[in-house]
Amino acid sequence: MKNKVLFIVTLIVVFLLGLLASSIVNRKSEAKYKYTPKVSIAENEPRNAVWGENFPQEYQSFLQTSDTSFASFQGGSHMRDVLEEDPNLVILFAGYGFSKDYNQGRGHAYAVEDIHNTLRTGGPKGKGDGPMPATCWTCKSPDVPRLMNEKGITEFYSGKWADKGEEVVNPIGCADCHNPKTMKLQISRPALVEAFESMGKDINQATHNEMRSLVCAQCHVEYYFNKKLPGKEGTPYLVFPWKNGTTVEDMEKYYDDMEFADWTHKLSKAPMLKAQHPGYETFTTGVHADRGVSCADCHMPYKSEGGQKFTDHHIQSPLNNTSNACQVCHRQESNKLIANVYERQRKATENRLKLEGLLVKAHLEAKKCWELGASEEQMKPILTDIRHGQWRWDYAAAAHGASFHSPVEVGRILGSGLVIAQEARVKLARLLADLGHNQPIEMPDISTKDKAQEYIGLDMEKLNKEKEEFKNNLLPKWLEEAKAREDKMPINTLSSVAK
Repeated sequence: MKNKVLFIVTLIVVFLLGLLASSIVNRKSEAKYKYTPKVSIAENEPRNAVWGENFPQEYQSFLQTSDTSFASFQGGSHMRDVLEEDPNLVILFAGYGFSKDYNQGRGHAYAVEDIHNTLRTGGPKGKGDGPMPATCWTCKSPDVPRLMNEKGITEFYSGKWADKGEEVVNPIGCADCHNPKTMKLQISRPALVEAFESMGKDINQATHNEMRSLVCAQCHVEYYFNKKLPGKEGTPYLVFPWKNGTTVEDMEKYYDDMEFADWTHKLSKAPMLKAQHPGYETFTTGVHADRGVSCADCHMPYKSEGGQKFTDHHIQSPLNNTSNACQVCHRQESNKLIANVYERQRKATENRLKLEGLLVKAHLEAKKCWELGASEEQMKPILTDIRHGQWRWDYAAAAHGASFHSPVEVGRILGSGLVIAQEARVKLARLLADLGHNQPIEMPDISTKDKAQEYIGLDMEKLNKEKEEFKNNLLPKWLEEAKAREDKMPINTLSSVAK
């Protein structure tokens, strides 16, 4: 009887081992043919669908960046009108494009479409028209490294945004981060390479894990357009201000030493700095970066389908994918993890709004000082405080996920900004008194976006009309020309696949 039982057990074990062996063989076979290329990807190939022929799972997941259904406390992919939510920003950005239009960015699939739609790019009626330089395309498309290769880096940056509208049509994708022959991560934007060189570093020495963040740092960083570079005078050349370091104070000193300003504030006349989106700089000061976690670990976690493991290219908020992005390391329930993130973001937002309120009042009080006859000498230290205070406010706000990535650093930045803004208002109160104004200034009604835009003198009806004319007339021509050009670009099918 015992021998019979042992025989049956042995048969079952052998059967199960056979199934396991068969599964392993099948999975190895799937893996072998999964990466069998169907097309030869050319150097600087900008069309994501062509790359998708060889990497269908990655491509299909990338297409999900078009999903705009997820909204979190401070981010997500859902379209949000930031000026409508917080009209104070119209005052803070008076005289700059962000007072016209400031929408939260959607997924990478909309990178080109959103820059077409924003009022900040104006309504160009023909080539060369419109307020923005061609440099504004830099982070929007894999057509950019193609054009830089064809025309040259400086030549790409030259001219107006509308000059290259029919050339830049593919949204952020494969060629922005990958070598077409080896699929290794690579840097396709020279500004990041040049920023490392300015700090005495060689980006070619970066590890693979570091590259999983550095490919993001090509765009999710602070930057400015330098028109005074030797040999490139007049060209808005893209530069990351990292020469002194990557802290908020390091970059502020860099800008102050060169007397750079993104714009002069329309109300206070302060020489202002616009923080772009210093996500990488703030990320590097947080605990995740300190523990060796990369951007891709959370925003592009590994995923399995059909027994195949691959990097999920649905680049999104980890809060919409906590099981793969967070719970690989953190064993808490998803609701608890999300609640912890929101708690940090709410606390940072509380202080950010306090700083924002002080800055709005400072701009308006400075405007009153000018009206009462204040001199440039009297105003200079005040305007410097406004510049530095708003730089800190904007640095914390524009870094998007910084209040989670690095809540301690963001708290420090906002705290110093509050002190500087308060000092500015103390100086303003003294100057107003010296100029004979001893009462609080009358605050305008800026309770809505429309009222705030009217107060700073924006003709929104005209701006919207120009944009509609652009979208109805010039934009279709751009897209038609782009399609005709891409239809002529070859796709080399590998005949060996058919064997």
